[in-house]
Amino acid sequence: MLKEGDPAPDIQLADDLGSPFNLSELKGKRVVLYFYPKADTPGCTTEACEFRDVIESFSRKGAAVVGVSPDKPSAQAKFKEKYHLTFTLLADEEKSAAKAYGVWKEKNMYGKKVMGIERSTFVIGPDGRIEKIYSRVKAQGHAERVLEEL
Repeated sequence: MLKEGDPAPDIQLADDLGSPFNLSELKGKRVVLYFYPKADTPGCTTEACEFRDVIESFSRKGAAVVGVSPDKPSAQAKFKEKYHLTFTLLADEEKSAAKAYGVWKEKNMYGKKVMGIERSTFVIGPDGRIEKIYSRVKAQGHAERVLEEL
């Protein structure tokens, strides 16, 4: 299990355009890396739109916002376009990033045990180390909370 102060695992995934993305390319910047269960679902839409609405404030603080879910790049692209999201979304179809960050977990859905993303956010410092971990995030108000604590 990752903890604050640990080096952030590098992520090599396709972005919402299908282009390769490497988290290590953002070294030297602060990164808000948030994991969400599924594009264009109610909680995930709330969270993404709240990040969108304060993205300028994150930029002023020198932080890049990156969202990750198990969706395909095409689903990420539709989600991004539909809600005018102005930050990178990554397609973690193999759940490699979710597993590396420890957010691929057993969940209870309507009385059934299923595997899925536990909504979580990692603030990664310019040095590539995890500064802050938010686990079991409630979507509403989360972006503002992260922004305040940066």
